[in-house]
Amino acid sequence: MLVKPQHKHGPKAEMNVVPYIDVMLVLLVIFMVTAPMLVQGVKIELPKVAAEALPVENERQILTLSVKADGGFYWNLGSELDIDNQTDSAVDLAELQAKVGAIIAERGDTQVYVRADEAADYGRVVAGIAELQRGGVVNLGLITEAPPGVGQP
Repeated sequence: MLVKPQHKHGPKAEMNVVPYIDVMLVLLVIFMVTAPMLVQGVKIELPKVAAEALPVENERQILTLSVKADGGFYWNLGSELDIDNQTDSAVDLAELQAKVGAIIAERGDTQVYVRADEAADYGRVVAGIAELQRGGVVNLGLITEAPPGVGQP
């Protein structure tokens, strides 16, 4: 008669997770290396809806660019943020790049703020931002207005 030897410990049904951890670490490294290469687009920092006002350096020149609902551009150039007045305007993107590019070439530390009409085409706004970037703008901010009732007691 055949008798199996009795072991003090029975077979263990535990899964060995060490290979899975190795695979996860390799994938993590791959994604960390490739993720920065996949980023494309216009580089901006979007403000929150209830954002605090940005601190403004007094010696900096500020250009406030507005995009109208019909797709036209106008701006105000001054020492402070001004959305009510108009210094100059542009009908198309080439004119925008030429005029704003000349301003940026004259003074490279100019801070540009972009605001758009709610009915303005998003593609037109992004195209304007891209032209600003091609014109040499490196400091760009977006202006938003809080919806009615937000941030009010």
